[in-house]
Amino acid sequence: MERTTCCVVGGGPAGMMLGLLLARAGVEVTVLEKHGDFLRDFRGDTVHPSTLRLLDELGLGRRFAELPARRLEEMRIQIGRHVVTMADFRRIPGRHKYIAMVPQWDFLNLLAEAAGAEPAFTLRMRTAVTGLRGERGRVTGVRYVDEDGSPGEIAADLVVACDGRDSLVRRESGLRPDWFEVPMDVWNVRIPVRRADSAREGRVFARVGDRQVAVTMDRGEYYQTSYLIPKGGDPELRARGLRSFRDRLGELLDWDAEMTGAITSWEDVRLLEVTMGRLPRWYRDGLLCIGDAAHIMSPVGGVGVNLAVQDAVAAARILAGPLRRGAVGPADLARVQKRRRLPVAVAQKAQLGEHEMLLRPALEGTLGADRLPVPFRVLRRLPVLRAVTAYLGGVGLRPEHAPAFARR
Repeated sequence: MERTTCCVVGGGPAGMMLGLLLARAGVEVTVLEKHGDFLRDFRGDTVHPSTLRLLDELGLGRRFAELPARRLEEMRIQIGRHVVTMADFRRIPGRHKYIAMVPQWDFLNLLAEAAGAEPAFTLRMRTAVTGLRGERGRVTGVRYVDEDGSPGEIAADLVVACDGRDSLVRRESGLRPDWFEVPMDVWNVRIPVRRADSAREGRVFARVGDRQVAVTMDRGEYYQTSYLIPKGGDPELRARGLRSFRDRLGELLDWDAEMTGAITSWEDVRLLEVTMGRLPRWYRDGLLCIGDAAHIMSPVGGVGVNLAVQDAVAAARILAGPLRRGAVGPADLARVQKRRRLPVAVAQKAQLGEHEMLLRPALEGTLGADRLPVPFRVLRRLPVLRAVTAYLGGVGLRPEHAPAFARR
């Protein structure tokens, strides 16, 4: 029987950050990742100011700065003829006054390389967890299949589920989220930049039109674009043909046929089936869920990665001591949920509010084109509030700092 102190399932931002921090605390930690690399398209590529500060505290800021990145300093939205600046990150405190757009695989490779320098850290790729080990109601490890299809088991004092919104570990544990209704799914596409557009340069830019909503992010050579569709509407809209989609997208975002012609087949259009929910309880004896395994976020605001990283920092700080002593129990896991419950609940409340105030009426065609919702009018009248929205979106409530044992 293989053994480790902490078994982390999933090598995403939460799993890799937790693995790095626990290893720096001297806790033996094994991260299991089912894929052979971190190369996946249309993952959360946003690295928020609070995460950038955390990387500085970990001694990784300079290496992160060498990665190819685009800086987003503003979030704007156009509703009808009205343009509103939703958030201005240049107004927040600290040295990182922007969101860094970095391919997530580069970010994860950076964390993996730093963690690999710690003797207590092990990363096992192509290792898919298939179930949990248990004894008298307590989770005692995981079962897995390796890259050769051979089964195995790892015993652990603690299993941490970091395996995302469709978490197998969460399902196997018997923990069940409370689900929220959402009005949309998302089509993700890339549109090459073929002409200068100062309105979108260095910005997240959203546009709301006739039963249409799209959000673009300036990635330098292309616009990463999310086109919102009514929930469950993917088959019907695809049946209308690719040309219909290209025409509607071009009309909404003022892109000519040459730009939208980069969408050459439906394989270029990636569907994200949006779900949203939160576990009433994030843990059971021997098991903790964090990140999207604990709270499934809407893509609105792009805050999911940041919250997952913050969960990992809080978990490492609270659990490192009990794990070193071999005495981690449900009370310790409850402290992690208590620490992170408020920031998650507030973020999800804000997302649900935007769903009902803006996105649902826009997709249903009931949003008035000439009258802005009240919060948008307030932002136009009081520009100082753009710093508040930027702080809440870029830093968040109760931001976490690197524990002393992890700083370099």
